[in-house]
Amino acid sequence: MSLPVHLVPSLDAATTGSTVVVEGDEAHHAVAVRRLRTGEQVVLTDGLGRAVVGEVAETGKRRLEVVVTSVTAEPEPAPAVTVVQALPKGDRGELAVEVLTEVGVARVVPWAAARSVAVWKGERAEKGLAKWRATAREAAKQSRRSWHPVVDPLATTAGVVDLVAAADLAVVLHEDATEPLSGLEVPALGSVLVVVGPEGGIAPEELDALTAAGARSVRLGAEVLRTSTAGVAAVAALLARTPRWG
Repeated sequence: MSLPVHLVPSLDAATTGSTVVVEGDEAHHAVAVRRLRTGEQVVLTDGLGRAVVGEVAETGKRRLEVVVTSVTAEPEPAPAVTVVQALPKGDRGELAVEVLTEVGVARVVPWAAARSVAVWKGERAEKGLAKWRATAREAAKQSRRSWHPVVDPLATTAGVVDLVAAADLAVVLHEDATEPLSGLEVPALGSVLVVVGPEGGIAPEELDALTAAGARSVRLGAEVLRTSTAGVAAVAALLARTPRWG
C-alpha cells in the first residue's frame, strides 16, 4: 500500500536524519483525518521535485514532526505539457484539472474563450481559480507526483496566442480539423501546448489567431469529446509516444 503524501513549503534543508515540521491544514489532515501516529511512515514533497520518506516522531493538533529516512530529487518531466482549458460549465473544470494532473501535465491555463458558458469575474474568478488550484494540489498528492502542476490565472485569447508562439509544439483540438493528432511528431524535450475549446466550440476568429501563431489544428478521432475530457485524451495520446510513458 502506498504511503500517505503531504505537501510542505520547502525541503531544501532536508537531509537523512533531519526533522521536517508540517503545520496547518496539512498537519491537521495527517493527524485528524488520516490518523497518522508516532512511528508510522509518511512521504513529504515540496511539489518541485523533492520528496522525503520519514517516520512520524511527534503529532499535535495542527503540527506533525517527521524524521527523514531518505531523500529523493527528480528532474522536471520532459516534455513539459501545458493545457489551455476553456472554462466549462458547472464542476467540469475541476474534473478536467483533476485528471489532467493525474496524467502528468505541468501547467493548466484557464481560458475565457468567446463561447465559454461559464464566466469568471471578480470574486467568482478568485473562487474558481482557488478551486482549480486546490483540485490540482490534491490530485498531485493522490497520484504521488513530486512535481505539482501550476494553475495560471485566467487567460485571454491574446494571452493564449502568446503561449502558442512560445511552445515547441502547439495543437488546438477541433472537430473539423483534417490532420489527426496521432500523426504528429512529439518532441522528447521542450514544451507541448494543447488548447481545448469550450462546449460551444472555438470561435472562427480564435482558431484563426491560434493557427496564425503556430498552432496546428488537429482532431482526436471520429468522436467529439466533452471539453472536460478532450484535453486528457489528447495529453495521454501525446505522452504515450514519449520516453515519459516508455
